[in-house]
Amino acid sequence: MRGMTTTHPPAPVRVLRAVPVAAGRGALLLPRALVALAATLTGRAQLASRLLHRDAVDAAGAGAAQRIRAALAGLVLGVLALLPVGAVVLCVARGLCYGLVDRGPYDHSWGGPTMAGAWAAHFAISLPFLALGLLALAGLDGLHRQLAAPLAGRRTPAWAVLVALVGCVAGALLFVAWLRQI
Repeated sequence: MRGMTTTHPPAPVRVLRAVPVAAGRGALLLPRALVALAATLTGRAQLASRLLHRDAVDAAGAGAAQRIRAALAGLVLGVLALLPVGAVVLCVARGLCYGLVDRGPYDHSWGGPTMAGAWAAHFAISLPFLALGLLALAGLDGLHRQLAAPLAGRRTPAWAVLVALVGCVAGALLFVAWLRQI
């Protein structure tokens, strides 16, 4: 074993492997934050810290106020995460599974007049939006990790607070615009 070096995959490969995990954590941010808040309020500090930040140090080092603050940030970002979760679900339903949710006729559908053409067109169009939704969820997970940095013994960066505020305002405006469209 002497003289052997370990090789790590290139950075793009590591990112591609990390995005699905981070996107899953972002999609589950709202329930994780709710459980963490309940755990904090019932005195289960270690559980709350681990739910809020995967690199959390010993719960004794982080106070209840820090855990509550991180849980509330997770709640806000978790509500914001409902937008990309909805977009991902819509992309899967109306893109990847198009032939299962639309029975036709396909005369006026993108890629029509055949079901195969319509399905292929909707599938191809949904892929970039699906990727963007997953990246948005991964980004929300990373943003929450930065906001919960005190649980890992670090300071919360100022940019993270600014990005969270801008993201929440943009999400609220998008939601209001969507409601007015209905």
